[in-house]
Amino acid sequence: MKKMILLLFMIAASATSFAQISWKSDPMHSRLGFKVTHLGISDISGAFNKFNATVSYSKPDMSDAVITLEADVNSINTAVEMRDNHLKSADFFDAAQYPKLTFKSTSIKSAGKDKFKVTGDLSLHGVTKPVTMDMLFRGIGKNPAANNAEVAGIQVTGTIKRSDFAIGSKFPAPMISDEVWIQADGEFGQAK
Repeated sequence: MKKMILLLFMIAASATSFAQISWKSDPMHSRLGFKVTHLGISDISGAFNKFNATVSYSKPDMSDAVITLEADVNSINTAVEMRDNHLKSADFFDAAQYPKLTFKSTSIKSAGKDKFKVTGDLSLHGVTKPVTMDMLFRGIGKNPAANNAEVAGIQVTGTIKRSDFAIGSKFPAPMISDEVWIQADGEFGQAK
């Protein structure tokens, strides 16, 4: 009988250790930001104010993690209304025709302690292309303002080329850099 109880306990423990863990971004403590260089002399930054991201995995090393992101292109914010309206127009994002930006990871590889290379499909402006970004897992803590619920911190950085997604074709790189620097900082709570 003792052996049977021990066996059942081991099966239950092993099932728990491989349970799917899912995290969802907290919009109050997360940011999806970008930066370009204007005229080769100044950096202009902005963000998408409305987005959600999820991270799901079952392996402790996160090697099977799946990361998804969806952002509302109409929520673009560079702190200048005229520029935001121009970015939403057909000259750039054409938000009326392409209102969503999406990303779904296809692989994740360790790049050192708590560091990863994340590859996935980015869909933007009607174009889908594979991109690879750097991810830093910043750890898990407790949020005292939410009954000490567990929260996780993840930062994703990297660059994409706007020309790969046919964004702002009328504006050459000397005017607006082709490279767009991305920094996404996410605080995640466990998805229910």
